[in-house]
Amino acid sequence: MKISKSNFEFLGQLKKNNNREWFSANKNWYLEEYQNTIDFAEALIAEMNNVDFIETASGKKCLFRIYRDVRFSKDKSPYKTNWSGSLKRATESKRGGYYFSLEPGNSFVAGGFWGPNSSDMSLIRGHIAQDDTVLREIINSKNFIETFGGLRGEQVKTAPKGYSRDDPAIDLLRYKQLLVRHDFTDKEVLSKDFVMNVAGVYQTVHPFFDYMSEILTTNLNGISLID
Repeated sequence: MKISKSNFEFLGQLKKNNNREWFSANKNWYLEEYQNTIDFAEALIAEMNNVDFIETASGKKCLFRIYRDVRFSKDKSPYKTNWSGSLKRATESKRGGYYFSLEPGNSFVAGGFWGPNSSDMSLIRGHIAQDDTVLREIINSKNFIETFGGLRGEQVKTAPKGYSRDDPAIDLLRYKQLLVRHDFTDKEVLSKDFVMNVAGVYQTVHPFFDYMSEILTTNLNGISLID
């Protein structure tokens, strides 16, 4: 299963004609490419379930709406010009999420922890402060660096509350998000191997997810938080 060339042609035309009149006139084209993207997401879920446990039930449920919420935005364009979706890992013991965005000239896949709540962030920082060696080994590994370039995400400017800016692990403790991203060219997206290539990138983040899952399900004394 592959993303069709006409799919990207549709997105390109939508970007040039981002209005309800054009969209309504091309609704059948939209539905055709929407189904193509659903099929891609279905194939990706199936592939990922060979190596992980995905809670997302279907390709359709994986996708985000193409309709923009413009209520609080200066940009009143009614439609997104990309397809995007997320895959959620199943069970409380498996943390982290997968994301993809497909758009001509700006396609990428990502993963990680977009908005950890305060208790999760406290656990993450507490474990890192105790011992940052395992996390550093993972994010500094050759495969991780070659695939993602390193860890990404918003950071506090100096030091989070309760930590010193002189802490040896301050570069990691400053993160408010812990994310990875890998970009794809249009040629790569439209290739027959794209589903497998995305799954391969997602698998590269598994050691990071597994370690973060351990952190988020264990207190600072090493006791499991899962009943």
